[in-house]
Amino acid sequence: MNLRTQWPALPVVAVLASGLLTGCGSEDGDAASKGSKIVVGMSDDVLATDPASGYDPGSWLLFNNVFQSLLGFPKGGTEPQPDAAKSCEFSDPATRVYTCTLRDGLKFSNGDPLTSEDVKFSFDRMLKIDDPDGPAVMFPTLEQVDTPDEKTVVFRLNTADATFPSKIASGAGAIVNHREYDANGLREDGKAVGSGPYKLDSFDDGKAVFSVNEHYSGSAEPENSGVTLQFFHGDQEGLKKALEKGEVDIAYRGLTAQAITEIEEADTGDGGIEVVEGSSAEVQHLVFNMKDPVAGRLGVRKAMAYLIDRDALMHDVYEGTATPLYSIIPAGVAGHNTAFFDTYGARPSKAKAKAALEKEGITEKVELTLWSTPARYGPATDQELEAIAKQLNASGLFDADVKSVEFAQYEKDVAAGKYGVYVKGWVPDYPDADNFTAPFFGEGNVLSNHYEPGEITKTLLPRTAAESDRGATDKEFGEIQDQVAEDMPLLPIWQGKQYAVVQDGVYGLEYCLDASTVFRFWELSKSS
Repeated sequence: MNLRTQWPALPVVAVLASGLLTGCGSEDGDAASKGSKIVVGMSDDVLATDPASGYDPGSWLLFNNVFQSLLGFPKGGTEPQPDAAKSCEFSDPATRVYTCTLRDGLKFSNGDPLTSEDVKFSFDRMLKIDDPDGPAVMFPTLEQVDTPDEKTVVFRLNTADATFPSKIASGAGAIVNHREYDANGLREDGKAVGSGPYKLDSFDDGKAVFSVNEHYSGSAEPENSGVTLQFFHGDQEGLKKALEKGEVDIAYRGLTAQAITEIEEADTGDGGIEVVEGSSAEVQHLVFNMKDPVAGRLGVRKAMAYLIDRDALMHDVYEGTATPLYSIIPAGVAGHNTAFFDTYGARPSKAKAKAALEKEGITEKVELTLWSTPARYGPATDQELEAIAKQLNASGLFDADVKSVEFAQYEKDVAAGKYGVYVKGWVPDYPDADNFTAPFFGEGNVLSNHYEPGEITKTLLPRTAAESDRGATDKEFGEIQDQVAEDMPLLPIWQGKQYAVVQDGVYGLEYCLDASTVFRFWELSKSS
C-alpha cells in the first residue's frame, strides 16, 4: 500500500507461536461468545473512509470490513475467491477481458440494491478522482468497465495483467453506492455506505464504531455484535497502558519493540495478556532523490550501503521485532533474492565506502540530512534513523543528521523534491512480487524520487504482469532486483514481523493475521 504506508505488519505467512495458540488461537466452541463487542486499539490512524482516497493500512482495515469487493481473500489463502461476485474469469487472457457475475440479493447497509452500475461507478469514480492518496495508481492497465446487464461487469484492460484479480480483491476494489457518493469528488463527512459484513456507525478522532450489517450477503459470519476501533495517534505507551487496564481487547498495531518484549517476558502462561506473532511482508527503505546534489551521486549512495549495519539496528532499535532486508522483494514472497547482500555485503566496510566516494571524486566528509516522520512507518523510525546517522558518522566519512517532520508536511515535501534521503515503508496490497516492484518502478510510481529505470518499466514489469504462471516470473523479478541494487534509487533496511497483543479469552485472531493482509473483524470473539 502506498509507501502508503503506515506501519502495520501484514504477514506473508502467519506463524503463531505454539505456546500462544491456546490463549488466542483456534475457535473454542462454547468458549467463544457470539454477540460480544470487541475493542481493538491502534496507535496509527484511519486516514480516510472513502475508498477512492484511502491507501493506508488503517483505512484499508475499515474498507475490508465495511465494503465488499467482487473478489476477496479467504482466511489462510492468497488466491482470490468470489465475494460480491459469484464468479469471475478471464474470457481469454490474450483478449485482456475479465468478466464478473454478481451474486443475487446484494444490498448496501442502507438497504439499496447493489448492481453492476455500482461496480462500474466505483472504478470509474476512483480513476477519475485519481486522488494522490488513493489506490488509482494500482490500475494503470484498466481501460474501460462495461455493464451489459445489472449482474454482469466486464473489465477491459489495455495490456495483459495476471495480477488484476488480486488487485480488485484488495481494498482498492471496494464497491460504493452510486446514490451516496459524488462521482467527481471525495466524501468528507466521515461516513461510509458499503455492503460488507459491518456498517460504520460513527467515526471521529478518538474511535470508529462498527456494528453488524443486517443487509450483508456473503460468506462472512460475524462472531461478535460489533467492533470499536480506538485510535491512539502514535501514543504507544498509551496503547500499552490501555491494554494492561483491560480497556482494549486487542492491540493490533503500534506497540514498541520494548513493550512487546516486556509483555512476552511477563507472560507466565496463566492467562492475562498474550502476544501473537506472525511473519510479515511489511518493508522499510531509505529512498534517494536522484536529482539531489548529494544523494543523487551514486558514490554517496553506495558508501551508505557499505556502512549501514542492519544487524545492529535490528538488535539495538527493534529488539528482534524485525529482520534485515537485502532486496526490494521481501523474504517469503516468490521471486525474492538477496541482491543488496550479494552486492554490498552484510558487514560494514569503511574501506569500500571510502573507495566508492573517491571514485566519485569525493574526499571531504559528506554532509547529509536523513528525513524521518515519527510514527507513520513504525514507532521506532526516528530512533532508527538516529542510529543510522551515528553509524555513518562513526566511519569519519559522513556528517549526517536527522530531521523529523509530521507526516502531512513530510508527504508534501517529498512530493516537492525537498529531501535528499527519506524513509518510506510499504505494506503489500496483495501477496505478489509485482506489488513490491510495479508501484515503485512502474508508470506513475509512488516514490517521488525521479528514478527512471528504463527496461524495468518498459519491458520487465509488463512481461511479469502478462505471465499467469507466477512461478515463471522469477527470472524477470531477479533482473529487476539486481538492477535496483546496482542503481540504488533506494536502500532496503528491514522486513517486519507482525505482532498483536490480546487479552485472555479473545478468539479468532489467527484468522486476521494471514497472507491476505485482511484483518477480519467477523472472526473475532471473546468469552463472556
